[in-house]
Amino acid sequence: MVYKPSRGPAQIVDHAEDVANRRKFILILAKALLTFGAPSHRIESQLSAASGILEADAEFVHIPNIIIVSIKNANAKNTRTHFVRASGRVALTSLHKVHLIYRDVLHDKVGVTEGSQAIKDLLRRGPIYPLPLRCVLAFCGATIICGLSFGGSILDMVVSGVCACALQYLGLNAANKSSLYANVYEISVSIIVAFVARGLSSIPGNPFCYSAISSAGVVLILPGFTILISSLELMSRNLFCGSVRIVYAIIYTLFLGFGLTIGSDFYLVVDRRARRNYYAGYNNNLNYTHGHFTMLNGSTPFLPVGGVLATGSTVSYQLEHVIKGCFREPEWPWWKQPLPWWTAFFLVPMYTTFSSLSNLQSYRSFQLPVMVAFACCSYAANRAAGVVLPGRTDLVSAAGAFVIGLLGNLYSRIAHGTAFTAMVTGVLFLVPSGIAQSGGVTPTYHSSAEQYSSGFSLALRMISVASGVTIGLLVSQVLVYLFGNRKNAAHFAF
Repeated sequence: MVYKPSRGPAQIVDHAEDVANRRKFILILAKALLTFGAPSHRIESQLSAASGILEADAEFVHIPNIIIVSIKNANAKNTRTHFVRASGRVALTSLHKVHLIYRDVLHDKVGVTEGSQAIKDLLRRGPIYPLPLRCVLAFCGATIICGLSFGGSILDMVVSGVCACALQYLGLNAANKSSLYANVYEISVSIIVAFVARGLSSIPGNPFCYSAISSAGVVLILPGFTILISSLELMSRNLFCGSVRIVYAIIYTLFLGFGLTIGSDFYLVVDRRARRNYYAGYNNNLNYTHGHFTMLNGSTPFLPVGGVLATGSTVSYQLEHVIKGCFREPEWPWWKQPLPWWTAFFLVPMYTTFSSLSNLQSYRSFQLPVMVAFACCSYAANRAAGVVLPGRTDLVSAAGAFVIGLLGNLYSRIAHGTAFTAMVTGVLFLVPSGIAQSGGVTPTYHSSAEQYSSGFSLALRMISVASGVTIGLLVSQVLVYLFGNRKNAAHFAF
């Protein structure tokens, strides 16, 4: 096979086929990219590169879930417009195969007819894992992330895993079968998770933590990846898609916070004892005195004032023993305590493995250990930056994103791997890690339900994390591709 780059776009030499077949390949490629969750800010550039190399004379406009393809016919002097519509979630193995086909066709190793047929075969196949196994993977992932990022104990980990398993089943089964239920899917599952978490946290003796269970239970449906993609689109000057996605993610987060509030408050309405204990946590050992008071040290106002005076300590015994939003007695047994720090050495590889498998990565692929290794390096950089810059989730996330971006793009350029699929697990891991470092979904012990009724607090934390990840990814890509030969095909990376 001969692939001859030139000053302009590369040309197909050995597998020159009819222009109709080349245009058909581009339409099928567009559908596959949408179906398998390709990075949306790269779709237009990939299709434009394919059109230039295949001499298809096509132009593209990408809006959420739709690609508008305008193909010019020089002989008939007209233009045909195609609307390619598809929706799906990230499927790493299928996306990796699509990229390999795309690269082989553009490098003139296979013909466009053979490439079109291969992509059609991928589109006809269902998920590589059955529904029960995907529920088990969701259980394992939520169990680990509960103890790893949200300070959950062994008991909290099991409960959050069960909640995530039920959430995954409803999302893949009930929501797909019923369009009516799909509209209220997120609110319903957040209500269920919050109701269960509040009920278990109200058991005497405090064996369960509401913050850990509720945060890990809904981590699968947090729109952190959507906010990240919208940030990348805005940085790529794709203003329409970026603004639409970020507004959708914020509104989605409002609904999620609303559901968590409803679930928590609904249990407090049902259980009066839990409601009394819950609101008793706001007293903070303060003594309240009603009457009129005069300032004796010259403080203003000098005139006597009336009202309520609170005296005492604002730090209660419970707040002194809160770890990552969960109350922990020092005398409690090990199974009610948060996991020790050294467990991260084996929990992080386990979580990234389950996360990759949940995103439909084949367990027999060489890509899987690469994903796990990159994600572990990113997590280590994230934790190290968190020690140096505590409280700065944007900079901490940028450090982790820079490391994984550097590794992913070097892997693509040197080893000729697929950068996006190798990076996506680590990038997805940065979102819950950043949210956990900024306080979690429900960050404080006995936190006010009213502050989450709008969900703005959670949305702002996710936007902060996504902004840092965006900067880190873009800077790493610039450093890798600043020197050397220019790629003829478009970048398939974040």
